[in-house]
Amino acid sequence: MANPYSIGRDCRITVLWNGQRVDLRDVTSFSAVQETQALRANPLNGVPLEFNVPNGWRGAFQIARANAALDNLVAAVEAAYWNAGTVGSGTIYQYVTEPDGTTSTWEFSNVSMQMKSDPWQADHMIHQTVQFFASTRTKIS
Repeated sequence: MANPYSIGRDCRITVLWNGQRVDLRDVTSFSAVQETQALRANPLNGVPLEFNVPNGWRGAFQIARANAALDNLVAAVEAAYWNAGTVGSGTIYQYVTEPDGTTSTWEFSNVSMQMKSDPWQADHMIHQTVQFFASTRTKIS
């Protein structure tokens, strides 16, 4: 019997930066939250009205560090900025296997990011967390 609900293992992500795939082997968590900007009208002749306008997505993902891919990406972003004054952006693809067996694909575009890492210590796995902002999330399939 298939699982009737989405579970954590139903999700995987792929990161592209400047058109190149970044090999993040062991992604252990992913979250994304829509941001909105509230626009409000307070008419003299009626009740207040509020409209929420889409204003990007904020999220984070965590990896168990299995290679230097994320460190290399951050180094390349920094080098591009300091050497040429360019700030790159990326794309994150989220693939969700739905309970009915279909796959939903979401594209987060114009991604900017910030990396944080666990401290290096003996007998401790290193986890790295990326916090990101994306201009849009689009359903691909």
